[in-house]
Amino acid sequence: RRISKLLFPALLGLGVLGGSVFVEQQKRFAPEAAVAVEQALSEHAAVAPVATLTPAEVVDEGGLSAEMARVRDWIARRYRVSTVALEPVLEAAEEAGRLAGIDPLLIVAVMAIESSFNPFAESQMGARGLMQVIPRFHKDKIGPEHDENALFDPALNVRVGTQVLHEGLRRYGSMQAALQYYGGALSDPQASYARKVMAMKKRLVSAAGRRSATDA
Repeated sequence: RRISKLLFPALLGLGVLGGSVFVEQQKRFAPEAAVAVEQALSEHAAVAPVATLTPAEVVDEGGLSAEMARVRDWIARRYRVSTVALEPVLEAAEEAGRLAGIDPLLIVAVMAIESSFNPFAESQMGARGLMQVIPRFHKDKIGPEHDENALFDPALNVRVGTQVLHEGLRRYGSMQAALQYYGGALSDPQASYARKVMAMKKRLVSAAGRRSATDA
């Protein structure tokens, strides 16, 4: 089973110990994937340590916008996540945002609130990955070619999570309601989840260097 080009940098961001833990978890339900991960991590360690890549080099090689590159650096400092791991995740957010007509910084804000940028996060309710998508509710978006564990792939997770947001916006007509739908809290009159996400987005807007929050 091939490793997604977005999943492998996420493994690198966890480091050798985090990658090893993930391998042990994979051995229980995806032995072939576990072997591939072990092999890829071993090959990478023999070639070049992550620490040799500077933020500038990553930006040059990647496709982030200038403002998202600044957001990447802010997230890396605040959440202690490798810029190498963040780069493809934020690229996925920009691409998904363009396709859905949603500000990528809102998508990133949801990631921050839901998983603190841990692509392997899993809740007691079964929500998985960066945007904590619950697979049984969104099988139509995941696609029949993927199983539930595919949501640990950052690329797929960001795409599906963004589609859930877009679905909420289409159904309820406002981003606040869409966020409440996403958080499973439509009945909350205080809209606490939406306010939490929007507060995080405001921080990201500032980190991005936008002129004001009205530009979001």
